[in-house]
Amino acid sequence: MAVTLKENNGDFVLLLYGEPDSGSSEKLKNNTASGLDSTCLQQLKERGQTKIFAETPEGQPYASLPAAELFGLAKQIQAAGLTLDLSRLPKNIRDMLTLALKVENRPPKDAASQSGLLERIGKKSFIIYEQVKSALRFMHETNLSLLRFFSGRAIWRRKDFWFIFGDCSYKAVGIIALVSFLVGLILAFVGALQLRTFGAGIYVASMVALGMTRIMAAIMVGIIMAGSSYAATLGTMQVNEEIDALKTLGIKISDYLVTPRLVSLVVTIPFLTLLADALGILGGAVVGVSFLDLSSSSYFDYSIKALSLKNILVGLMHSVVYGIIISLCGCYEGLNAGRDADSVGKATTGAVVTALVWMIVATGVLTVILEEMGI
Repeated sequence: MAVTLKENNGDFVLLLYGEPDSGSSEKLKNNTASGLDSTCLQQLKERGQTKIFAETPEGQPYASLPAAELFGLAKQIQAAGLTLDLSRLPKNIRDMLTLALKVENRPPKDAASQSGLLERIGKKSFIIYEQVKSALRFMHETNLSLLRFFSGRAIWRRKDFWFIFGDCSYKAVGIIALVSFLVGLILAFVGALQLRTFGAGIYVASMVALGMTRIMAAIMVGIIMAGSSYAATLGTMQVNEEIDALKTLGIKISDYLVTPRLVSLVVTIPFLTLLADALGILGGAVVGVSFLDLSSSSYFDYSIKALSLKNILVGLMHSVVYGIIISLCGCYEGLNAGRDADSVGKATTGAVVTALVWMIVATGVLTVILEEMGI
C-alpha cells in the first residue's frame, strides 16, 4: 500500500492507494506505507492539528487496501498524539479498524505482582483448597462407579475396555522387558563393584533377585506406565467436546471413561511386574556370567534361593497401588484439561508428574508400614 499526506480545505487528508491491478501498465509513485515521517507528524501537532482524515482516491478498489498496514499507520498517528478519522473510509474497513484499535492486544499484567503478600497467600490457599475438594469429589465418584461396575449397573462398552486393556498389557511388554533387563544389568554391575572386593561376587545374584522382586520391578513398571495415554486421550476428548456430548446423553463419565481404565491397569500391572522381575534377574545373569566368571547354574541357584513368596507379594502389592495412582492421576488430569491443544500437553505432563510424586509418597508409606509389620 502507498500513501500520500496532503492538505485539502484546511483538513489534512491521508490518501490510501491499494496495489494496482495486474493488467494496469501504470505504477504508483507514492511513498510506501512502511511508516509516516515522524517529523511531519510532529509539525502537524505543533500547528494545532489534531485530526487526520483517511480517504481513498475515487475509483480505488477498497478490497486492495491492506488492513494490517493501515492499522500500523493508525497506531503511528496515535503515538504522535493525533487522531486518524476513519469516517470517510468504507464501512467494512472502518468497522474492522475501529474494533482493532479499540482492543489492546497485549498480555494482561500479572495481578499477583500488584497484590499484597497476605492476599497472594489467601488466593493460593483458596486455589489449593478447590483443587483438593475437586480431587476428593473425583475419588468419591470413582468409588461409586467401581461399585456399579462390579454390580453390573455401570454403562460401559466391552469393545472400549478391551482396547484399553491392550494398551496397558501386551503393547507395553516390549519397553518394560527392555528397561527391566537393563535395570537388572545395572544393579548387578553396581553390586559387583563392592562385592568383588570381599570375594563375594556370587551374592550379586541374591541382591538382584531380592531388589527386583521386592521393589525395583514395580517402580520401573510404574514409571513406564505413568506415561500412559490416559490424560492425553481424555484431554483430547475434552477439547473435541466429546465428554460434553456424553454428559448430554446422560452417561456417567466415571462409568464410561474412568472405571474401565482403572480396572484394566490394576489387572494388568501385576503381570507386567512379574515380567519385569524375570527380565531383571536375566539381566543380572548376563553380568554375573560374562564379567564375574560365574556359571549360569550357580547364578540361578543363588537367585532361586534368594526368592521368596513374601518379597514377590510385596512387589505385586506395590504395583497394584501404583496402578491405582497412575490411572486416577491420568483420568483426573485429562477430565480437567482445558479446551485448547496446549491444555492437552499440560494435562499429560501434570498427570505424569503427579503420578510419580504420589508413587514416591506411597513407596515411603508402604515401606514404613511393612517394616513395622516385620515383612
